[in-house]
Amino acid sequence: MNRKTLVLPAVIGLLAPVLAGCGGADSGGKGGAIVVGTTDQFVATKDAPAPFDPAFAYDAGAWNVLRQTVQMLMRVPRGGGEPVPDAASKCGFTDTQNESYRCTLRSGLKFADGDALTAEDVKFSIDRVLKIKNNNGPIALLSNIDTIETNGDHGIVFHLKTPDATFPYKIATPAAGIVDSDTYKTDKLRDGFDAEGSGPYTLKTETEGERVVRAVFTKNPEYKGDLELRNDKVELRSFADTRSMEKALRDGDISMMTRTLQPEQIKDLSENPTKGIELVEMPGLEIRYLGFDTEDSTVKNRAVRQALAAVVDRGELASEVYPATAEPLYSLIPNTITGHQNAFFNKYGEPNRPKAAGILSAAGISTPVKLTLNYTSDHYGTATKKEFEVLQEQLNATKLFDVSIKGTVWSKFRDSQKRGEYAVYGMGWFPDFPDADNYVAPFLDKDNFLNTPYVSSETRNKLIPESRRAADRASAAKPFERIQEIVANDVPVLPLWQGKQYVAARDNITGVEWVLNSSADLQLWELGRGVS
Repeated sequence: MNRKTLVLPAVIGLLAPVLAGCGGADSGGKGGAIVVGTTDQFVATKDAPAPFDPAFAYDAGAWNVLRQTVQMLMRVPRGGGEPVPDAASKCGFTDTQNESYRCTLRSGLKFADGDALTAEDVKFSIDRVLKIKNNNGPIALLSNIDTIETNGDHGIVFHLKTPDATFPYKIATPAAGIVDSDTYKTDKLRDGFDAEGSGPYTLKTETEGERVVRAVFTKNPEYKGDLELRNDKVELRSFADTRSMEKALRDGDISMMTRTLQPEQIKDLSENPTKGIELVEMPGLEIRYLGFDTEDSTVKNRAVRQALAAVVDRGELASEVYPATAEPLYSLIPNTITGHQNAFFNKYGEPNRPKAAGILSAAGISTPVKLTLNYTSDHYGTATKKEFEVLQEQLNATKLFDVSIKGTVWSKFRDSQKRGEYAVYGMGWFPDFPDADNYVAPFLDKDNFLNTPYVSSETRNKLIPESRRAADRASAAKPFERIQEIVANDVPVLPLWQGKQYVAARDNITGVEWVLNSSADLQLWELGRGVS
């Protein structure tokens, strides 16, 4: 996922927030709504006409809207762990090979408009994603489905092409959000900002031009699922920058601010607490990385990518740009997810200019190598620019590289990256689900999120399938360790850092400690009001 932002699911549920919000008097919001600020931007463009269509949406911000409005068969519990039924009353594999997955729907399910929701709607919704097959969409999460079989109004069976023990996690994402065939077309995206389903809330948006400035979620009286709503209405308000969002919190215009808080804000709120406002730290699984178009002439030779891996100083990057909020990352798989190993550190060690020079010399590459590092100027917060300035300084200081940097707004950046217009680019990843598979397949498997030309046959044809056969995810560690070694050697992506996540809220808001899970899923139903 842009998305996309790793501990055994069972362990994630044990990770307690560092600081929990307590409760208090009314503040922030009109008409009783709890108002939440975000710097996520929701924009409809020619290349991205349907930001909230489950067949198109595949970034953390859009998914956080969809999680409130569409319902999935399964959901990840508030603190992480294995998925539990939501629209379904029960689900499970029916074979020992993890190739056939059966669900039974709850009785009496309805869409928000009162239409009955049946197994045929589930089949329609997932078939629709597979048929539309949008290049920017989440199809890769569902592409292993071979056929879908319904049995009456309540029974549905997914027959998979190959074994996949992670399938329950995949149908707990908005990629498998259930929509109504009366309002969504089989083979066409639903343009604009409408999103309708059977989830906990209904949605109304307020726009300025092509951008959503407010998304209002109102409790859906037809919702029948596993969630307990602690409020009747929540407003998600989009801000152009973090400073204006913070001002709105301090002024009492909003009740909480979430992604993305900048490092200096987190430091200030932590060291200089403001009466009535609390900063909450939560476990986070976000990663940042450099990606490469391995067919571009400037980085096609693996030695260039290896040399970059040998000189990037992750420790300096984290401490200078993201003090106390990030730590160096030496693998695609974060250090709290089963299967992680420090593959890049094992291969390259500490930043080492002589080693990088030797790699380039042995490959016959003249220096300095001229590169442009591309980044998105508005998607991950204002610190991204500083991050790339530090990278630029590090690389140019070696005299092995001649680096320039270029920032582009997300609405243009993402499409250009997918089209292969950038040789080197920086992106972040928020996991679709907390499993090592979701830090490997989206980058390296067929139909991958990056649309990368890089292919490791061993990874795609042997190691990923082997890992998915393991129902006990701890036993999948061995193939993941080998994948990390391949990535460190070939460097199709270069991991940089792993981040924590924070929210700040008025002290009269309850449930703040649960509003984000470890995968950065926004759980607005957890918020309520209490006594400060």
